[in-house]
Amino acid sequence: MVLDNLVTLPIAKHFNFTGSGKILQHDQARTRSLRDRAITRATGTPPPSSEVGSVPITNQIIAYTAFVKIGAPPTGYTLVIDTGSANTWVGAEQPFVTTSSTRDTGNDVAMSYGHGKAMSGVEVTDTVTLSPGLTVSGQSIGVSAVSSGFASFDGVLGLGPVGLSVGSLTPQSGAQVATVTQNLYTQGSITSEVVSMFFEPSTEGIIGELTFGGTDPTKFTGQISYAGITDIYPSSEYFGVNQYVTYTRTKTLLSYNPGIFDAGTTLVLLATDVFAKYIDMVGAEYDEDTQLFRITPAQYENLQSMFFTINALVCEFTANAQIWPRHLNSMIGGSPDYVYLIIADIGWPFGLGMDIINGMLFLERFYTVLDTTNNRVGIAYTQYTDNTTN
Repeated sequence: MVLDNLVTLPIAKHFNFTGSGKILQHDQARTRSLRDRAITRATGTPPPSSEVGSVPITNQIIAYTAFVKIGAPPTGYTLVIDTGSANTWVGAEQPFVTTSSTRDTGNDVAMSYGHGKAMSGVEVTDTVTLSPGLTVSGQSIGVSAVSSGFASFDGVLGLGPVGLSVGSLTPQSGAQVATVTQNLYTQGSITSEVVSMFFEPSTEGIIGELTFGGTDPTKFTGQISYAGITDIYPSSEYFGVNQYVTYTRTKTLLSYNPGIFDAGTTLVLLATDVFAKYIDMVGAEYDEDTQLFRITPAQYENLQSMFFTINALVCEFTANAQIWPRHLNSMIGGSPDYVYLIIADIGWPFGLGMDIINGMLFLERFYTVLDTTNNRVGIAYTQYTDNTTN
């Protein structure tokens, strides 16, 4: 839909429990990949922690997707929304259909997302249709010849900072690949290089929308608070901001430390030692079956809100927001007798420049603005911030 120089796309939520991996296993692998990708881009050398050799493949367990059309005549593809990468590609499930608008770039493309999730193929340009009457011409798109870890989905819609695409092409390894957002802006379809995300918490189906070009005042309450992208590396390579985080209003977990907003991560991940403090405050115990921490229903009644201060806005993350939907416990191998926390261990200690990942179960509770034009991230409350559906 196009409205007053804004372009909107519906967001759908899918559960994909076709693999053997757990949510935390997938999220930790992804965050290692994000960190390692930034280090590789800065130094030209992969860090020792990078995955090598044979790696078990874990499909994305919860995916948020948008439906776009490519080509002339167009073919529709269901693409996973990813704010931690900038490349858009297709061919994982449904084969790419070459049409009269497809042009070869002479480049190969390869992307790795952690835990065996990857693609390789060729880079083309083509026409992308976002809504009736609105197209992006000459959009650079990867066409997968080989992919893994994307069962049931056709590829990725990369909405991250364009610099994340450097190194993905061969032989033009130093080239940036313009995102859909950037091309909408340069081609005059939108007036700002901005993507906003809105959600109505639900189990599956259409649960929200992406808005390109600005913000939709009907989707949030109060004012949007903006924070500049942090200058602390490697969070500075992504949509990263400094955050002050507490359990209750008085028990400090992070004191304006860097973290990133990431649509490809499901959980809220804290640096290992910070997470240990949170678990001690809550009194949770580790659950072998789910790899998450659990509390009893009686403990849940005493679970307190967390507070994330992002610039001028104090975002209350309620007790209900901190738990996995109880009616879906069986889907993660859990028991109906427990309540499972969606706050988890990032897998490395505090102080490495990425101390928190605000994954999608955080983003579902707020209106989020990824503003490349002004190098900042915005956040606001919505009517669903205090939802008690879990």
